[in-house]
Amino acid sequence: MPELRQLTRTPAGPGVLTATVPREFVHRVAVAEVLLTGWTRTDTDRFTITAQWPRSHRLHVSPDGSAYEPLLVAETVRQCGALLAHAAYEVPLGHQFVLRELRVDTRPEHLAVGAAPAEPVIDITVAEVRRRAGRPAALRYDAVVRLGGERIATGGVAVTWTNESVYRRLRGGRTADVGTLRLPQPPPELLPADAVGRALRADVLLSPAVRPGRRRLRVDTGHPVFFDHPLDHIPGMLLLEAARQAVRAHGGDESRVPVSFHAGFHQYAELDRPVWMEVSAEDGADVQVVALQGESVVFECRVGAVAG
Repeated sequence: MPELRQLTRTPAGPGVLTATVPREFVHRVAVAEVLLTGWTRTDTDRFTITAQWPRSHRLHVSPDGSAYEPLLVAETVRQCGALLAHAAYEVPLGHQFVLRELRVDTRPEHLAVGAAPAEPVIDITVAEVRRRAGRPAALRYDAVVRLGGERIATGGVAVTWTNESVYRRLRGGRTADVGTLRLPQPPPELLPADAVGRALRADVLLSPAVRPGRRRLRVDTGHPVFFDHPLDHIPGMLLLEAARQAVRAHGGDESRVPVSFHAGFHQYAELDRPVWMEVSAEDGADVQVVALQGESVVFECRVGAVAG
């Protein structure tokens, strides 16, 4: 297994070089989608991870270029777990990871895009390492994201993994070759991009409501961010973004800006069956969103929103 150089918090300057961590360690093919730049272990199950956020990105920066999206924080926290699993806990490359839970709570007043790419520092505390046959098989961890010393977000993830052969048995022969699947026809209509806080129609994931709060999910397996590499299921980050869009579109209040997510991933969302996103309940500033495939709830997310 290749050794990952542990970078410190030393700021960039003459004689100091900065690069991203290996893309394989965060399960990305495009280097442009790798957000992490280094890590160091500060205690047995405590780590400090460095990152860099781009000033421009079709999903991770607001359409007007003024602010980082909470989805970027979520993806950063997710990548931390994959990195540490491989680099710190020696999980072999090629194992298949399953996201079970993801939560982020951001402070939007601290997410403004500046004159240079932001370089957040993420402190990770691993709360649980579950083992199988003496080897790590799952992590649960908490994250504190700081920028310029200011706490800008908190988060946490629960993730499991298994080797390729076990995963293939669990998946019943499903593969990432979408050419072998009979994919459902996409929704005939999509919401306007500005109704869900997006600049590009290609990033819109939802149809107009077929009844209040219920919208069909659009899954484009050619999307360069959500499907950075071929997958045999709908990725969790796509479902998280769909929940964000559902809240933006709900009730016609486009000024409602999601700032926090607490998501549970209950089973695989399959590519060859339609998925419906439903706003199921509201409790003050929180909105509950579920993803349904057939009669099954495959994903649910409590989204916290504020007036934009």
